[in-house]
Amino acid sequence: MPEILLVYPFFRRRLDRSPFRFPPLGIGYIASCLKQRKFKVGILDGTFRNRREIIREIKDSRPEIVGIYSMYSMEKDSVDLARKVRGTVNLLVAGGPLPTVNPSIFLNDFDIVVLGEAENTMLDIAESFANGGDYRNVEGIAYKDKDNSEVHYTSRRSYIEDLNSIPFPARELFDNDAYKRYYRKHFGYTITSIISSRGCPFNCDFCSKPIFGDRFKSRSPKNIVDEMESIFNLGYDSIWFADDCFTISRDRVMEICDEVMRRGLEVKWQCLSRADALDQETAQKMSEAGCERIYFGLESGDNTILKTIMIKGIDVEAARKTVHNAKSAGIETGAFFILGYPGENNETILNTIRFATSLPLDYLSFTLPYPIPGTGLHEKVKHVLREQYKRRITLIDHSLLFRAEFSEFKLKFGIVKAMTQFKIRRSLGERGYKMFGKPFEKATDTIFRKMR
Repeated sequence: MPEILLVYPFFRRRLDRSPFRFPPLGIGYIASCLKQRKFKVGILDGTFRNRREIIREIKDSRPEIVGIYSMYSMEKDSVDLARKVRGTVNLLVAGGPLPTVNPSIFLNDFDIVVLGEAENTMLDIAESFANGGDYRNVEGIAYKDKDNSEVHYTSRRSYIEDLNSIPFPARELFDNDAYKRYYRKHFGYTITSIISSRGCPFNCDFCSKPIFGDRFKSRSPKNIVDEMESIFNLGYDSIWFADDCFTISRDRVMEICDEVMRRGLEVKWQCLSRADALDQETAQKMSEAGCERIYFGLESGDNTILKTIMIKGIDVEAARKTVHNAKSAGIETGAFFILGYPGENNETILNTIRFATSLPLDYLSFTLPYPIPGTGLHEKVKHVLREQYKRRITLIDHSLLFRAEFSEFKLKFGIVKAMTQFKIRRSLGERGYKMFGKPFEKATDTIFRKMR
């Protein structure tokens, strides 16, 4: 049987302003499926390691197959890594969102590109390699002829329908101690991630979903809570549900909460929700089952931008009500917003800042639009992309990656303004905000309007 290493090349941590760090569950799932079939497999996670260490370990261990994950912020790192280990590896495989959307970027440096969900595809690749290297019947891949002349695309692989059939990620191959140390240092508690569903039926203009597609599929409540329990037994204090929208099905959420409470599982957890997918009763049940924080992708505080530009399908008052539902149930709240979306003007941006800073939030984040290939946003701005976009510096570097109506400096001023208003309101309350926050808000509104 071949020896396989799966690599997560997250090396540019200093450019990533997000405080959150989670293990790469995607390759964790692939590893568990390979282990189930008795393949010898390891994971090299670059989150707390440097490029040189990863390259040295690959060269020292000399695996037969190396699979490298890539997304939009990792293109350069994944391709460079492949070039560095090319001579010591029999088969190089690329997978992840960017290889799925644009496999041609990788076919000069990799032997095979996985398109879409990778668990069953990697199993077939490993078995084909063990049996002589004929990949013509492996569904869901792109590869070149042995003479490197012609690219072949095999038939599309169907989505995995029964998510319960996939074994839990091989968490024993992650550096759990390093993740725990990181969270204790930065947050005072430990947390790790879980995915309970795949697919999202919504069509937000800025969102890319090349791996799991549009159709929502869920694991059973029992299966989900089994994994929660296994994470709790690893010594983590809290769990992050990395689903695109954990609350998309009210009945499913209620069943998961009932199962947690039936077992008496005292574990804290957090999740992401839409602004139109959480009523008061559900929020209360989630709180009773250990949910301590919900993050909402609200994106804008202007109804025109939400409905006709971002295609979010929500409105501002629904968003406000949903946040208050969570807060009144005793759950902490967080929200994400985008400033400077194509089609915005001064007033829509100020509406967003005003709305965001008026909500009872415990966490608030603003980013600039990031045009991911394959999205409506990318189509809007692809003709005005800037050079740093082509280098794909990082996904959340707060750089304006296209020529827009607003300067990057102006939008960053807007973010600083918004975060200052948020902190004033949180520190001084409504009365203090009227005294100190309102004058600041009005003055900086005027400055913002005059900036280019």
